[in-house]
Amino acid sequence: MSGTGNAKDGRGRLGAMVSGLAVAVGCVLFLGGFAWAALVYQPYTIPTDSMAPTVNPGDRVLAERIDGADVRRGDVVVFTDEVWAATPMVKRVVGVGGDKVACCDEDGRLTVNGTPVDEPYVEQGPAAAGGKAPASSQEFSATVPEGKIFLLGDERATSLDSRVHLQDAGQGSVPLSAVQARVDAVAWPMDGMIDRPSSFAALPGGVSAAGPLPLQLGAILVGVALILGGAVYGPVAARLGRRRTPAGGAR
Repeated sequence: MSGTGNAKDGRGRLGAMVSGLAVAVGCVLFLGGFAWAALVYQPYTIPTDSMAPTVNPGDRVLAERIDGADVRRGDVVVFTDEVWAATPMVKRVVGVGGDKVACCDEDGRLTVNGTPVDEPYVEQGPAAAGGKAPASSQEFSATVPEGKIFLLGDERATSLDSRVHLQDAGQGSVPLSAVQARVDAVAWPMDGMIDRPSSFAALPGGVSAAGPLPLQLGAILVGVALILGGAVYGPVAARLGRRRTPAGGAR
């Protein structure tokens, strides 16, 4: 019998087993990450510049499918409302049921229930002489009915949003049931996750939590690494085993 041959075979079998396990686990993570993302997220293409600079025309975004009850102030949502248009639209939620939304205070800021809200994401027009441009060129005040939300575009100069519908029965608000998804990230160009605005965090209800996209991407990347590593490990381990076997070692 050859003791060296048995050791060589043992190393080969162990290498093959580790390699196969790594590839199997990698496939589960890779395919599972994609399947999870497909269940949670829906892709959209931004049609207009009403949400610039947060998202721009032609951007491909990933929006998390959510229920209307999960909507929070500051969320960028995809919704469809027959009064506005029979097509998906993307706007930012600045008020929820019971809120009084107004603009502008003496510093040109939006207020929610009398609390000023700083909006660093807003694409502002030219500033007045010696000052900062107001959050809206149109002054307004509206009370949001329960079960509805008040929406504005980040590009306030041209966005057709709740301000255009102030004379409607709901003072420009949209039913929560109209919300289809919350925009979490810009997939193309790869600008990454959209931050939750901290300016709304101090208000009742706070802001929404980030979606699971980073975990899903992590699972996919780890899966790819395991698949590639497992595919390479088996042949490398076998070759190293052959190199370590002394010539003429059989007895």
